[in-house]
Amino acid sequence: MKDTATFLSSNLPFDPDQWVRLEAALPPGRILRVDPGDDAAVAAALAEAEIAILQSDLDPRFIEAPRLKWVHCDHAGLTKSARPEVFEKGLIVTGSAGRSGPALAEHVMMFSLMLCARYPEFYEAQKRHQWRGLNDMDNIFALKGRTMGIIGMGNTGKALAVRAKAFGMTVLGYRRRDEPPPEGVDRMYCSDRGEGIDAILEQSDIVALVINLSDATRHMIAADQFARMKKSAYLVNLARGAVVDQEALIDALTTGQIAGAGIDVMIPEPLPPEHPLWDTPNLLITPHFSAKLPDRSERSLQVILENVRRYRAGEEMLNQISKEDLWSEA
Repeated sequence: MKDTATFLSSNLPFDPDQWVRLEAALPPGRILRVDPGDDAAVAAALAEAEIAILQSDLDPRFIEAPRLKWVHCDHAGLTKSARPEVFEKGLIVTGSAGRSGPALAEHVMMFSLMLCARYPEFYEAQKRHQWRGLNDMDNIFALKGRTMGIIGMGNTGKALAVRAKAFGMTVLGYRRRDEPPPEGVDRMYCSDRGEGIDAILEQSDIVALVINLSDATRHMIAADQFARMKKSAYLVNLARGAVVDQEALIDALTTGQIAGAGIDVMIPEPLPPEHPLWDTPNLLITPHFSAKLPDRSERSLQVILENVRRYRAGEEMLNQISKEDLWSEA
C-alpha cells in the first residue's frame, strides 16, 4: 500500500486535533481533503483514490471510481449503500455503527417510559390545568417486571439490553448469528438456529426494533406480527421505517390490536403534514434524530482508526456490510 491516495470529505465532524490524528494514521500517500459538493474536485480525487472516508452514503461517483477499494461512511445505517453494484464491484464498505448506540438505547427507554406511563395524556391534562386527567389510572405500568423483546442485537441492541435489565425487566433478544447472549439478555433467539421472532412477539410487553433494514427485514412487522403481540403491548421502532408495514401499524393502533407505539423512523421522511400517522391514536412520533453524546465524534474516529489499521493489516473490518445487508431499493 505504498503511496495510497485517500479521499477525505471536508465535512467530516472532526476538530483540528482529530483531523491530525486521522491523517497521521492513514497509509503513506496523498491525502485529498475534498468538498463533496464540488463535482470537479471529487472527480479528480477519485481518479486516484484507493480509500474514501465520507460523512454520507455512497453515490454513483464512488461506486464508479476506478481505483477505489474501501469506503467508510461515517454514520450507522448503511442501507442506502448496500446496493447490488457495490457487491458486484467487490468494494469494502464500512460504517460507524455504535457511535450513537447509548443515545439510541436511551431513546427506546424514553418511548417505553412515556408509553407505559401514558404520559401524553397527562401532558394534555396539564395543558388543560386538569388534575390527574385520566379515567383509568389502573392502566399505568412500571417497566420493572415487564418483558422487553429486542429485535436486532448490534451496538444499539446491546446497549439497550443493559439498560432494560437495569430497570428490572426480562430481556429477550433476536439476531442473525448463533452466538452467546450479550450482557443483560435472558434468552436469545437466532435465525441461524432456524428461530424467528414469533416467541418474542408473544411474550413481550415492549417490542423494540433496532435491526438493520435489508431485503430480508423489509416489513418484518406486519399484520400477522401485530396479531401475535399482546393487546397491552407497545412497539418501538428505531430501525428504519420500512421494517414496519405502516398501514398495518395504523390499523393495529386504530383497532386496539396493540396498546401503542413510538416511532423515530417512518416513510416518507420528513413526514408530510397530511400523513395519517400524525393522527393515529396512541402513537408517539419523533423526527428521526439521535441525542448527541459528548464524545460522538471521538467514537466515530476510533472506529475509523481501527479500520485503517485493519485495512493495512488485511484483517476483517469493523461494521462491514455484506450481501446479507442487500437493499434492492437503494
